Parts: sequence; structure tokens; C-alpha cells
Amino acid sequence: MSDNANRPQGALAGTEASREKRSAAASSVVAAVFLTAIKVVVGIATGSLGILAEAAHSGLDLVAAVVTLFAVRASGKPADREHTYGHGKIENLSALFEAILLLATCMWIIYEAVQRLWFKTVVIEASAWAFAIMAVSIVVDVTRSRMLARVAKKYDSQALEADALHFSTDIYSSAVVILGLVGVYFSKRPGFEWLVKADAVAALGVAAIVVWISVQLGRKTIAVLLDETPPELRDGLIRAVQVPGVMRVGRLRVRRSGPETFADVTLTVEPGTGLARAHAIATAAEAAARHLLPGADVVVHVEPADADGQTESEDMPALTHGVATRLGLDVHDIHVHHVLDAHSLELHLEVDPALSLAAAHAKVTAFERALRAASPGIGQIVTHIEPRATATRPGLAGPEDEGQVLAVLHELAADTTLRCRPHNVTVHRADEGELTVSFHCALDPDTGITAAHDLTERIERELRERLPRIGRVVIHAEPLAEKK
Repeated sequence: MSDNANRPQGALAGTEASREKRSAAASSVVAAVFLTAIKVVVGIATGSLGILAEAAHSGLDLVAAVVTLFAVRASGKPADREHTYGHGKIENLSALFEAILLLATCMWIIYEAVQRLWFKTVVIEASAWAFAIMAVSIVVDVTRSRMLARVAKKYDSQALEADALHFSTDIYSSAVVILGLVGVYFSKRPGFEWLVKADAVAALGVAAIVVWISVQLGRKTIAVLLDETPPELRDGLIRAVQVPGVMRVGRLRVRRSGPETFADVTLTVEPGTGLARAHAIATAAEAAARHLLPGADVVVHVEPADADGQTESEDMPALTHGVATRLGLDVHDIHVHHVLDAHSLELHLEVDPALSLAAAHAKVTAFERALRAASPGIGQIVTHIEPRATATRPGLAGPEDEGQVLAVLHELAADTTLRCRPHNVTVHRADEGELTVSFHCALDPDTGITAAHDLTERIERELRERLPRIGRVVIHAEPLAEKK
């Protein structure tokens, strides 16, 4: 990326930039018209292929300058709905067009030079006019190339940079033509007749210079059009955004649109990082990126690492429960699959059993839309709709119901084969009389997880057999040492 540290910012600066770039492009058009005209006149008068080649070169400079003027005018338009990154790439397209024009010029110069070297003879007059016109050309080219290069660097304009390269190549190629004319002048002396071909050789020198410059310009322009990021820039940005609090740098993307640079980066932070801290980290990373790319539009996305240090876009089950709760819904049996770097969800959503299918489906659609808004990385969502098991208003059970449950649990606790120490017992009763029971079951810490699961299932069966009115049973197994 070019150094654009001195590039003005803001709306007023943008207007000033457009005005100054248009002025520079317009002046290059005037200069190209002047140089093309005098080179054509002198080239025809002297018969110099070198000067005519320079005239053709300047003629294409004129076309390129007109294209550049159009490009800088069009690229100054603000972003719109169809061009969300603005119109800056018009400048890049203009630069590519100029490179193609230069290469086309070279093809003609090389062809004509080969013809004059081996297949035909042209009388060339190395007059004072020829030397004078090339000297004037060099003076104009130096002045214009410096002005264009200054404005191109100031506003990071690739179109003006390409125009500056056109005038810069004219400087070197004009010098080569002068050397060719000198050779023709001395060819009239005895022993130096071979210098009569110096003009054609000089033309080949012009072509070689222009080909090299054109290829470099074309490669650079194509790289920008294809959003290529130089490795050194990528490495520099990765180092820059690793501010305190960043565990690692994830996805990093950089693109250019004319003079504008856009960058977005994903940073991984510690799982417990709060929102305020995450925002501060993102702000620091943006500042570091803009220090490396002054004036760039930088977007930083911060995501937490999971408990193992692996990056997940969200804690999907917790996120899903949170979204459902906000919408007054219940969700369970959440299964998360990772397919092609996206989360695919399967879940059961409980709704009011009094709803019609259309109304229930509308709620599911709203839920899925809210879930995608909360986590845009979600892929497919498969939702199974089912009636809520406790659609009526639950409440605490009466002393009689709670006493019956506690009595059964005490009996089970006395069973040495169960080895369960129940506590934190809660009993709810729905309007239709169904009981919901939840409690903690303290077990030997050395009990295997499979054995603990089997044990809680056995206790649940015993409860249901002795108290048929029990509906839902939730048992939390924990090591005996954690019993409060």
C-alpha cells in the first residue's frame, strides 16, 4: 500500500482532493496535447522514427490523460446502494487501460524499428529543431511528472500515478531519442556510417523502457482489482492489531478501492472478557491498524475463545436459550453441528398448546430470525415445534404434596443400594394437579458418570411408581463433598 499519511480527511478534504486531482489531470491533458503536436510536426519534418515514436507515445499519453481526467471525476462520487465501497476502482480500471495503451504503442514502435534496421531505409535529418523539440519535451515531462506524482502520493491516486509514469517514461525515452539523433549526426563522418541505424536502435530502447514500466503498472493495477494483499502488509497488520488482550488474530481482509483502503479483522479474546473491555480492545486494534494504514476504513470483530482456547463465534446453546427467553419461548434438545465453518442447529421449541399451527410457525420464524441476527454465522436451523408441557400457571406445591415427596426421598436415601443424599428439594404443582420435582443428589465422588446417570434414572422411576401424580423430575447429581 502507498504511504498516504498526509492524505486529508473529512468531507471538505474530500472536495479539495477531488478538485486538486481534477486540476492535475486537466493540466496533463493540456501538456499532452502540446507535446503530441510539436513532436508530430518535427518528426514528419525530420523523418525521425525516434521522434515519431515519441509523438505516438505522447498521443497515447493524451488519450490516457483524458481517461484519467474522466476517472478522477467519476471516482469522486460518494458511495451509493449499488457501489457500497464507492467508485474508487474506476481509477484502477483507468490505470489498467493506460498500461494496455502503452503496450500497444510498444508493439508499433518495435515493428517499425525492425523494419528500418533490416528491411527499409529512411533518410533522417538530425537538425537543431529535432534536438530542440526533444529538450523542450524533457522539460515539460519533468515538470508534469513531478506535479502528478506529488498529487498522486498526496491522495493515493493510482490513476494519477499511472499518468505520472507516462510522463516519467517520456523523460527517459526522450533522452534515448536524443542519443539516437546524436548517432545519426555523427554517422555522416567517415568511419561512423554504422551510426545511421542509431535512431532505430534508440526507438527499440524507448520500447524496452515503456514495456517494463507498463508491465509493472499493469501488475500493480491488476493486484488492486483482484484485492490482492501483499504478504508484508498482512504480516504488518497482524503484528499491529495484536494489542494487549488479544489471544490471536483470525480472519484478516484488506481491499483497495481507488485511494481508499478497507480492512476488516477478527480478533480472539479471553472467554470471560466483558463487553466494555472487548470494545476497548477493538478500539485499540483499530487505532493500530490506522497507524499502519492512515485513513483506512477499519472494522474489528471481537469473539471469545472457548474453554479450550478454540474460537467459537458464540456459545450456541446459551445464545439459543437467551434468544428464546427474550421471546417468551422455551427451547431444549439443542444440537450444534459444525459444517463448512458454520453452525448448523437442531432444536425443539415449546410453544403454547392453544396456538394454531400458523401462529406457532410465525413464532418459530421470529425466533429463527432473532437467532440469526444475534449470530450471523449460523447456517441451517431445523426447529421442531411442540406444545409446552406446562402451559398452565405453575406454583409451589402445598405442604401435603411436598411432604409426600420428601417422605419418598427419605425412604430412598435409606436404601444403601442407592447411596443418594437428596437436598435442595423443590416441588411445584400445575393447575391440573401434576407435580414437578427437582432436587440435588449427593453421591460418592468416585462414582462414575455412567453409574451416576443410571442411579438418577432409578430414583426417578421409584418416584413415579410411588407418586403417579409426578410429571417432570429434574435430578442434579453432584459429589458428596460439594453438599452444602
